[in-house]
This record gives sequence, structure tokens and C-alpha cells, in this order.
Amino acid sequence: MSGLKLFRTDTTNSGMTEVMPRLAEIEADVQGLVETHMETLLGVRFLASEYSTGPVHGGRIDSLGLDENGSPVIVEYKRGTDAGVINQGLFYLAWLMDHRAEFEHLVRDRLGGTAASQLLWSGPRLICIAGDFTRYDVHAVREHRRSIDLVRYRLFGSDLLGLETVASVTGHAAPAKRVRHRGAGLSPVRKQGGPMVELADAVDEALVGLGDGVTRVQRKQYRAYRRLRNFASVCPPQQTKLLVYLKADPKEVDLVPGFTRDVTGLGHHGTGDLELQLRTERDLERARDLLRLSYAAA
Repeated sequence: MSGLKLFRTDTTNSGMTEVMPRLAEIEADVQGLVETHMETLLGVRFLASEYSTGPVHGGRIDSLGLDENGSPVIVEYKRGTDAGVINQGLFYLAWLMDHRAEFEHLVRDRLGGTAASQLLWSGPRLICIAGDFTRYDVHAVREHRRSIDLVRYRLFGSDLLGLETVASVTGHAAPAKRVRHRGAGLSPVRKQGGPMVELADAVDEALVGLGDGVTRVQRKQYRAYRRLRNFASVCPPQQTKLLVYLKADPKEVDLVPGFTRDVTGLGHHGTGDLELQLRTERDLERARDLLRLSYAAA
């Protein structure tokens, strides 16, 4: 279980006073806050609200989005504890997998052709946000072959929203694409191994070992490591170095030429604005505090 993360949803009031956590008055209040700040809160680009699944299916998906790695995302909300939220979300997830062309059209319309062409259908996600979950809910998500995140929310005063990941499970629909422990599961360059592949394996071990709930997501150009959001991206090994991108703020880091670089606004594979250039295991040891910083921020 991750720690509670607080996000200010109204920057007009900077004063901090002690407030008690509370549930929303109605479910729509939670949905509205999350949809307004979805990319900051979940690492998901917002696509649609109350999306109709048509007269035959007869339902409405609370929120549709696209995560940092191109995976389709369904977000379902409940004000308090509701045993039906997981099954409801899975029902919509099954609809989504049967209506890929419709979703691709929505992505193309809202985010453009590039985003639509890079959809990752091997890992669609369901995020359930509710006041609380039972132990039966946590057990249930571990029995499904889908990627499901259970997220507990709390409101603090009028402008703070707290999110806490209760359970996070990666689906097993496409294990060959998701996890292969060869050069950190990256591109098949240098199948024979070598220093950079060994270093990539060590980085993979370090990232997975940061704590519970770390998920690997394999893309052609990089492998992402995420909790609720990405916190690290590792590119395929090069001849003399391994590039890792972190979500740590480069402005809060003492940058070292040849080791760390601010890539804000610069095109690169993966997500994150802090670039690590790792050449040896010693570089990995130097980077461990930065890995932990990025993990904590996710």
C-alpha cells in the first residue's frame, strides 16, 4: 500500500490549516475533481466523461483516458465503499476491448493521429477510486487477468484531495510483451549479453525493489516502471551507456554533467524530465537516491 498523496486542487488559497479528512457529499464531486486534474493525479490524459456504451450495452463509463504508455484507461468512482465497483469496471473494460475501433477514433479526435497509432492494447487499465475497499475487493483484483488499481480518496478542506493506492495488479493478457528478464526486458540488442545488459538487469532489480506495487510496462522504445503513475523509464542499452528517465524535478537536483541532465522540453523516449546516464554499477549506486525520490513522487 502506498502512502497518502495530497494534491491541491485550488491554487488560489495557499494557506494551510489543519483539517479532518472526509468523504465527498456526492460521487460526482470526486469525479469532477479527478477529471479536472487527471494527468497530474493519475498520469492519465482525459478523453471523455460519462461515455455512453450504446443502447445494447446500456451503460455509461464514468471516465475514459489514455495513460503515459498509451494504455486505454477506464476510471470508475464511488463515494464510499461499494462492492460492485470492480465488477462494474470489468464489465466496461470488456466492452472497451470489443470496441477498439471506437476508442481509437475517440483518441484520434481528442489527442491526434500519433496518439491513436501508439495505443497499447496489451495492457488496458481499470482504476477504481472510492472512499474505501474491503479485503474481499483486494482479493478479487488479484484473481483477475487485468490491470486494476484500487485507489482510496479523502478530501481535506475545500482544496486538497488525497489519494492512496490500496492495491495495484498487473494483468497477464500478454506476458511475453510485459516481462522478459533479458537486459531488463528491453530491446534484443546484444543478445549475447555484456556490461550494458548486465547494468540494465541491475537497474531493473533496483527499480522493482523500491517497494510494493511496482509494475513494468514494455514499449518498443522503452520500459516503464510505474506505481499509479510512471516513475522511471529505461531505454534499450547503448554501446557505452544506459539512459533512464525519472519523474524527479530537475530543478531540485544538483545536475552533474555526463551523469544527470534536464531534458524538459526535449524529445526523448519514455517519460520524465530528469535523464540519468549510467555507464557502470557505480553510477547506479550514485543514482539510488534519485530513484527513490522519483518512486516516492509517484
